[in-house]
Amino acid sequence: MKTELFLITPPFTQLNTPYPATAYIKGFLNTKNISATQADLGIEVILVLFSKSGLQNLFNHVEQIINLSAISANSKRILALKDEYLKTIDAVIDFLQGKNPTLALQICGDDFLPQASRFSQLEELDWAFGAMGTQDKAKHLATLYLEDISDFIVECVDENFGFSRYAERLGRSANSFDELYCALQKELTYIDEILIDILKERIETIQPKLFLISVPFPGNLYSAFRAAQWVKKYHPEIRISMGGGFPNTELRSLSDQRVFEFFDYITLDDGELPVELLIQNINQSAPVEMQLFKRTFLLENGKVVYRNDTLRQDYKQADVGTPDYSDLKLDQYISVIEIVNPMHRMWSDGRWNKLTMAHGCYWGKCTFCDISLDYIKVYEPVAAKLVVDRIEELAEKTGQNGFHFVDEAAPPALMREVALEIIRRKLAVTWWTNIRFEKSFTQDLCVLLKASGCIAVSGGLEVASDRLLKLIDKGVTVEQVAKVTRNFTEAGIMVHAYLMYGYPTQTIQETVDSLEMVRQLFEMGILQSGFWHQFAMTAHSPVGMYPEKFGVVKETETIGTFANNDINYIDKTGIDHNKFSYGLKKSLFNFMHGICFDYELQDWFDFKIPRTKIPADFIEKALNEDNHFNIKSTAKIVWLGGKPEVESFTKSKKGNSWEMVSLTFQNKKDSLTIQTNQDEGMWLSAVLEKVSISNDKVYTFQEIKTDFETNFQDFELFWYSKPVNVLRDAGLLVL
Repeated sequence: MKTELFLITPPFTQLNTPYPATAYIKGFLNTKNISATQADLGIEVILVLFSKSGLQNLFNHVEQIINLSAISANSKRILALKDEYLKTIDAVIDFLQGKNPTLALQICGDDFLPQASRFSQLEELDWAFGAMGTQDKAKHLATLYLEDISDFIVECVDENFGFSRYAERLGRSANSFDELYCALQKELTYIDEILIDILKERIETIQPKLFLISVPFPGNLYSAFRAAQWVKKYHPEIRISMGGGFPNTELRSLSDQRVFEFFDYITLDDGELPVELLIQNINQSAPVEMQLFKRTFLLENGKVVYRNDTLRQDYKQADVGTPDYSDLKLDQYISVIEIVNPMHRMWSDGRWNKLTMAHGCYWGKCTFCDISLDYIKVYEPVAAKLVVDRIEELAEKTGQNGFHFVDEAAPPALMREVALEIIRRKLAVTWWTNIRFEKSFTQDLCVLLKASGCIAVSGGLEVASDRLLKLIDKGVTVEQVAKVTRNFTEAGIMVHAYLMYGYPTQTIQETVDSLEMVRQLFEMGILQSGFWHQFAMTAHSPVGMYPEKFGVVKETETIGTFANNDINYIDKTGIDHNKFSYGLKKSLFNFMHGICFDYELQDWFDFKIPRTKIPADFIEKALNEDNHFNIKSTAKIVWLGGKPEVESFTKSKKGNSWEMVSLTFQNKKDSLTIQTNQDEGMWLSAVLEKVSISNDKVYTFQEIKTDFETNFQDFELFWYSKPVNVLRDAGLLVL
């Protein structure tokens, strides 16, 4: 079976779902009738390694090459229990693939899984997980079991092994290609041999003209070069290209000729047009100087050159097609629960179809972000109807209705339109995405998003300090973040915050105050998940390009010949931010589980810190300052509920009587009834039908107000009355 392209993601990214880059490119190639096959070699290597035959080979290999007296007691224990591992491994993998759910009962018992050092965490985690369901608890125990085997591999076979990365150290901030090049001259490792066995069979079956390797992260880089090295040696007729997140950020100033011993091309940014031109060039076989390229590095006359000579513009998002996950072994991915952070769990548990609402970032100002690069700078939203068309197409093809929108930051207005379209089409989907905590996320918008299937959002609170948020140009305040996280939480949508420390000019006082802000957000119950990371300066961010504006000095101006993104710098404050890492992360771990809010902040650190200057009720006060009586005339009015049952009756009091109506609504949980005078009630019943979510036409607040005032007086008095307030809580939304 000959095909034009073979696209791979090399080991390793996620175990539970494929990284989407190859699916995006394959979806585009479908629109051009260009044949392509794709594979996630990461999950395929894992499934060979973590099988009965794979473990048998592993144990045999270790016993042949290792001096058993030199290995740790933990590895000796695993080796001694090898028969137990061989007996259980296939059943455990089946369970994590969702094929054998009843095994959970055995896994949760004490005598099924062999246990090594990872299980020492169990006693500590009992309280953290609480009364987890049997399936979740079994997934976590099975994950510990796999991690025990992983520890054994790292110690005895390959120190670079990791489930979601491989030899990451060789790719991270590698200004020089020397260390990676040296590693590639060595014999294949045990893991390499598994990779090459799989790759050999695929290449010989597919016989592609172009071998396309997507490298999203540093942890994929070594395997990418190993795969390219083998193909270059044994199938020199096949052209090889690298694209993806790693070259897009790290290899923009590439000049080391040795890279092209492995690759013919390295393309940057959006891959559709660069790949299409590569295929055309390969098929036409014209001299390279006559060929046209888009954002492509290649070797000419022994020198690395960057070619961007086509006049063609990149494809619009409407024209790139729907991602195509065919060829990928979707039923063989494994769901694991590694740690108790609920948002991180979503990354590793369950199968998610990846989609994008908009290319780039609609904000595009954050000074720590690579906003000078096209993948962030060029903002282009996809029409809501087209997004939902793609949702339907992917759900049908993959059999999965879970979606992760991988936007830099999903635009609120587009999220609203997508949610309305999902509900109108009566689709049952589950989705989550990344956002900015901006004021557009009102209580009503969050209710709408929840009704459409949104279960979680993640967003950057970064440094929880208004001075630093302004310096970052985040466009939000801590007070605003608190209100938005409250809105999401009350709608039943989980909120994860990305937190940052060590930003240029950040003082120790600001770090302590940021921790207090985070403590209060969790104590108020409006933040469910978070993760602290230390600031890193990158070459394509405003901080990296203009460090003097941010009070930092680059340690070196030398540009390496290979990867250039992370920059070493000196903060003029002289503060060692590293020392805060353990205390920030330990406190957050406890806050996420609803405990230790009464601890002094000093208790988290083994060195002296100043007392916080943030009032203990700062977040509580911020949440009490809402103004519910300010509705824009252009706001959209939408009714999520159904048609009411209308009954007329007469009400009497002190000899007077008047006609009333009751409107009874059925919802998924119960029913509710409101009463109002007959004329207003009949008007309200008719208007609810007009503004029903099932209608394509959407009415504005001003249009509803004008309609009311053609028949009655004082719309505001009616709108803020008790019956309407009841309906507002039941799904009458102002968007």
